[in-house]
Amino acid sequence: MIEIRHLKTLIALRETGSLVEAAERLFLTQSALSHQLKELESRVECELFIRKSRPLRFTEAGKRLLLLAEDVLARVSDAERDVKKLVHGEAGRLYMAIECHSCFNWLMPTIEVYRNQWPAIELDFSGGFTFEPLPALAQGDIDLVITSDPQAIKGVEYVPLFGYEMQIAVANEHPLAAKNYLQPQDLADQTLISYPVSRDRLDVFTQFLLPAGVEPAAVRTSELTLMMVQLVASGRGVCALPNWVAAEYVAQGLISVRSAGKNGIWPTLYAAVREEYLALPYVQEFLALAKAHCLKNLRGVTSL
Repeated sequence: MIEIRHLKTLIALRETGSLVEAAERLFLTQSALSHQLKELESRVECELFIRKSRPLRFTEAGKRLLLLAEDVLARVSDAERDVKKLVHGEAGRLYMAIECHSCFNWLMPTIEVYRNQWPAIELDFSGGFTFEPLPALAQGDIDLVITSDPQAIKGVEYVPLFGYEMQIAVANEHPLAAKNYLQPQDLADQTLISYPVSRDRLDVFTQFLLPAGVEPAAVRTSELTLMMVQLVASGRGVCALPNWVAAEYVAQGLISVRSAGKNGIWPTLYAAVREEYLALPYVQEFLALAKAHCLKNLRGVTSL
């Protein structure tokens, strides 16, 4: 008989590509994992993956069981979620704010899925350009803030969603596009296009320019990411964008991107939540959905 633990093992093997990493993910020794796989292959009377292949490759039988694992584990997850709803109730409020419009790219699909799973939760959201969302969170006016700029506020917890690289976008024919990476001084004679927020909330200033004592020649603002990209593409300035945002426009051939410094700058995107909200099942579910969607769909982001 195939058990849930077997299916979880197959998924872990597919996602990691190695027995060693799969064992670590499942909190098993490599010996215990190997024994479990031999047991499963004995039960189904066939081999499920090709030994000594790198990355690990599944046989046709293994691929068929992977399909079963995806279906069954998804159903188990749905059932667990439904039980939580029955135990803890479905009613609640989740008012959200975001500190950059780029997050709309992944937030809206996450919300659509979430609405179907938690229809009784009252949802609303707003941008963070016209007010300070983190103080509003602490005061109870909103319930969750998407931010890359955590502040020490009593009663507020920060849940990491994913890591990403802040990249400098330039026109394809810009002289800076010839460099492998950029230094702060490279922007001293450039117009920097940014979102209309204070400098202390922009990584390009706090982690790149200001520590080096560099000031751009001019600063121009726009609330719309697409407008920023169009200005850069037409040679009217440079801008800093998350790699997962810039990737779309690089793929279209509109702009080029370079790392800020030899090793790049890698901020973390967080979900800020009040402490008393963090344990609520419908909040936990939203955070899980957001993480899963981003890690699956956004280019260049890293799990934390």
